[in-house]
Amino acid sequence: MNQRELHHGHDEAASAGAVVSGTTIRLTTAQALVRYLAAQRVATEDGLGTEPLFGGVFAIFGHGNVAGMGEALYQHRDELPTLRAHNEQAMAHSAIAYAKAHFRRRMMAVTTSIGPGATNLLTAAALAHVNRLPVLLLPGDIFVSRAPDPVLQQVEDSHDGGVSANDAFKPVSRYFDRIMHPAQLLSALPRALRVLTDAASCGPVTLALPQDVQAQAWDFPADFFAPRIVTFYAPAPRVDEIDAAVARLQRAKRPLIVAGGGVLYGRATDALQRFAAAHGIPVAETQAGKSSLAWDDPLNAGSLGVTGSPAANALARDADCVLALGTRLQDFTTGSNTLFTQADVIGINANAFDALKHRAQVVEADARLALDALAERLQDWQADRAWTSRAHELAASWRDAVHTLTHAPQRESVLPYEGDVIGAVQRSSTDSPANDIVVCAAGTLPGELHKLWRAGTPGAYHVEYGYSCMGYEIAGGLGVKLARPEREVIVMVGDGSYLMMNSEIATSVMLGAKLIVVVLDNRGYGCINRLQQACGGAPFNNLLEDSMQGPLGAPQIDFAAHARALGARAEHVANVAELEAALQRARSADRTYVISIDTDPARTTSDGGWWWEVAVPEVSPRASVREARANYDAQISARGKPPASAENSGDGSNSNDQAND
Repeated sequence: MNQRELHHGHDEAASAGAVVSGTTIRLTTAQALVRYLAAQRVATEDGLGTEPLFGGVFAIFGHGNVAGMGEALYQHRDELPTLRAHNEQAMAHSAIAYAKAHFRRRMMAVTTSIGPGATNLLTAAALAHVNRLPVLLLPGDIFVSRAPDPVLQQVEDSHDGGVSANDAFKPVSRYFDRIMHPAQLLSALPRALRVLTDAASCGPVTLALPQDVQAQAWDFPADFFAPRIVTFYAPAPRVDEIDAAVARLQRAKRPLIVAGGGVLYGRATDALQRFAAAHGIPVAETQAGKSSLAWDDPLNAGSLGVTGSPAANALARDADCVLALGTRLQDFTTGSNTLFTQADVIGINANAFDALKHRAQVVEADARLALDALAERLQDWQADRAWTSRAHELAASWRDAVHTLTHAPQRESVLPYEGDVIGAVQRSSTDSPANDIVVCAAGTLPGELHKLWRAGTPGAYHVEYGYSCMGYEIAGGLGVKLARPEREVIVMVGDGSYLMMNSEIATSVMLGAKLIVVVLDNRGYGCINRLQQACGGAPFNNLLEDSMQGPLGAPQIDFAAHARALGARAEHVANVAELEAALQRARSADRTYVISIDTDPARTTSDGGWWWEVAVPEVSPRASVREARANYDAQISARGKPPASAENSGDGSNSNDQAND
């Protein structure tokens, strides 16, 4: 830090109420933390300038953070905006979605009080951990001094006096620390920042903040708060691992690329398109990886796995080599490890733990750097021409099928299903549909969107499915809109998820972050109702009509009226034609607009799909359960055996399309 910068820093510190002495600044722990976050910068997407790494801090204040963190955030509210929310879990979802929409290049922090305010963050922390997404969690904690012991909302442990409720964050954080003295920030904050910006270790960071330590002052080095341009860390491939991958690919005649979220986060979409086209390799997309390749690219075979297209699943079933690019190969992608058991797998991932799945040959590397290294070595190598030709035909056939499915004629006597609604949403775009970003998370919709949504640009598909967290949808949509205010953000949500978490509709109105929310009302948990019956169970406790009821019966819920009560514009529509008209009104509205429509809880897209392992009871008095168990046992016995031809078995005939949750 030069003298001019130091002098400027002194002026800033003085204006913020800090005490400056020589080359130190006397700040509270909370003030130092906030000041450090505000100083972090990141290069803009065009590379021509910089912008804050942290887009802001979501805060719900309580006795554990209002005095310390609240005062610090107030002092720095111009350079680090504070956003008020209505639910702690929801605001963390918004922060996570913000980071995902920025492909992990920008992020947000979240602060809560102790007790329920803190533990409400746990579900969101697990979601960020599973999805490898950065978020900085700053829950208040109990007094280090133990003077007011036990403090309000303190969870006591009779065996360990040092435990607080925040210890529950340890298994769902990529880095955890409890700040017991202000000086700890000098090591804790750089460590936290490294985790948040490291492709291999990226995920939630929790810094628990005891409320007395938040208010404690210390003389911090002034240069600790100098503005810094953050570097993002991603490993380059090792030569020996690239050699091994090249050898495997050169033996392959029928390769398939599985594109995961790492393609988007590594900004490898252009490299993927070039690599696939140069070598004639078809691409299938995971939930996190969808939009890695434009929907109409001739080598995009569509979604893979349990919610996969018939094209992608047929190719996966016959592939002799699978290049798993930036994916952790969870069970929906692999059909519970039944879909490409015959293939050699090359796992390319910044995190070796994720790359090791499915007995893969590991290339521990950033997706773009690995693709560039492979391309340099494989310049003259091509997949078998018949294989590439087949991939083109299957992909084209599936694109035609998607158009048919989303443009099906509507009958007045039949309720629409998710595919009909998806088609209406995409047809409603007055601009290029590629400008829309769809947001979703759980239930039937992710399976239908994975198959049917046409994502034309990277990030146009934002579905949280690693944790399949009901309630993420509206809060996530808010985070996406804050990250991409120039884009139309379409939240598609079932009635079950809407009822679980909808309060951030009010936040979106307050912040002027307009969303279009389409509520598909199938009167219950339709997805799990179908799965329950697919496993031989009777319809029970999922749809409202099959649940225990009092004398008044199941409620008739007016979602439009509820959304209006939260400050949004809203209406209920009777059919798909009315939905398309309402969507035009929503697109021109000045605030969040909610549209509800009744849908069929039983219908799904029958094309595609694959088996998903859900354990069925081994004994039951019910014949339907015993039959489902026999089918389950047959699938388990077939696992690992040589596959039949994909032309016969890869068309979804053995799929369980009820298993879309």
